[in-house]
Amino acid sequence: MAKYSTGSGGDSAGGSCELCGAAGDTQTADVAGATLELCADCAQNHGESDRGPSGGDTPDDRERKRRAAQNSAKIQDAQSTDSSHWEDGADYDADQLPYLVNDYASRVVDARQEAGLKTDELAEELDLSEDAVLAVEQGRAVQANVKGSTISEIEAFLDIELADSR
Repeated sequence: MAKYSTGSGGDSAGGSCELCGAAGDTQTADVAGATLELCADCAQNHGESDRGPSGGDTPDDRERKRRAAQNSAKIQDAQSTDSSHWEDGADYDADQLPYLVNDYASRVVDARQEAGLKTDELAEELDLSEDAVLAVEQGRAVQANVKGSTISEIEAFLDIELADSR
């Protein structure tokens, strides 16, 4: 059975691991704010001494953390609906702006230019306001309250993907 220390642990030349109890060489490591004497396996898996904020993060770890943060934001958004400021009769849930990929603005500009259109021409073609198209091209879709249907129309017309489907 593992014992837990308050930091007055023994020497590192042959004690036992304070997490798993394994006998042998130990090393000092911080675990959840406590300084413990750990075997090499526990120090690698639980210790915080060798890892900085981004040390040891593989690309898979960073992607996993990004998805976790995004999912947390989606859950928080869903739970914190406050309709007190909505206009009467408005159904904002029906046309929500989707989570957009990081480079959505440059994707729209590149695809529009490749199609040989100016911003006002794209807006006219899609029967959208030029302000909405400009907001998307400038990366201000959220601040400008661009609707999800606007993003869908731009995606379909320019054959690009702007919504983050992950």
